[in-house]
Amino acid sequence: MTELMRAAMHDRFGGPEVLYVREVPRPVPGPGEVLVRVRAISVNGGELAARAGRVRLVTGRKFPQRTGLDFAGEVAALASPTPDLAVGDRVWGIMPRTAGFGAAAEYVVVRPRQLARYPASLDPTAAAALPVGTTAITALRDKARLRPGERLLVRGAAGGVGNVVVQLGKARGAHVTGLARADNLDLVRGLGADEVLDYRTTSTSDLGRYDVVVDTVGADLPAYRRLLTPAGRMVTIAFDLDRVAASLGYILGSTVLGGRRVRFFSGNPKTALFTDLASYVDKGMVRPVVDTVFPLAEIGAAHAALEAGGVRGKYVVQID
Repeated sequence: MTELMRAAMHDRFGGPEVLYVREVPRPVPGPGEVLVRVRAISVNGGELAARAGRVRLVTGRKFPQRTGLDFAGEVAALASPTPDLAVGDRVWGIMPRTAGFGAAAEYVVVRPRQLARYPASLDPTAAAALPVGTTAITALRDKARLRPGERLLVRGAAGGVGNVVVQLGKARGAHVTGLARADNLDLVRGLGADEVLDYRTTSTSDLGRYDVVVDTVGADLPAYRRLLTPAGRMVTIAFDLDRVAASLGYILGSTVLGGRRVRFFSGNPKTALFTDLASYVDKGMVRPVVDTVFPLAEIGAAHAALEAGGVRGKYVVQID
């Protein structure tokens, strides 16, 4: 008899109300794969865009479609002996690009390279809020190559990626300025930002010059690029979905026309990067920020909350 599990999905594109939970066959790991019992996931902007049908070239139009990207849980089964992993290990990970979405379920199957053990100091809910921290590490360390003493500007500083960028920027010795909503400024300051500003009342003309700008918003890139010093670097992890071609064209153009380049990447972290993230947590340099925890049955409410704006860290969905 096929074993079943609960999973969140949708049968059409639309708002958060299209999401529902149903029973589906539990996946069976094949050779070289790991079965993970998912305990919690977090909600990301990419999942909202996929559910709304704004990235159909990526998701396709075949239904039902699944949702969920980041997860934390424990190893339930190993189809093959796997170095450094054993049944019962508490792990975090991100669904691979080839699998798309699907973490919002009781079980997922992934390759070992998509996983790592998360710190013992975290419970699954807190751990689920942090896999996007790998994006922050890539942006600051690998793309911008942030150096001690440099001036860093973070757009969306209270959000899921932005809050980790603030923490890592401070840990790397930068002078950090965070842009966020007025009611989130105290949070961003508490994460280590040297200066916090309300993005709704602060224009780019009110800002100074920065060595590094990390953008999690995706809009108005030219205005923020102009804030860079001559040797400055800008990294964006988002682009304007209403103007995709123009946004991508601008980013690509910046890499060949003049200095102050804009770098864009799509994260697909592997074990080593998750291990680096765990090290930052263990050293006290990064801590998870959880806004609200929702049960799986209310995943639509979690999507609606993220769409409403003003998130403080991450919205987490408990699968149990």
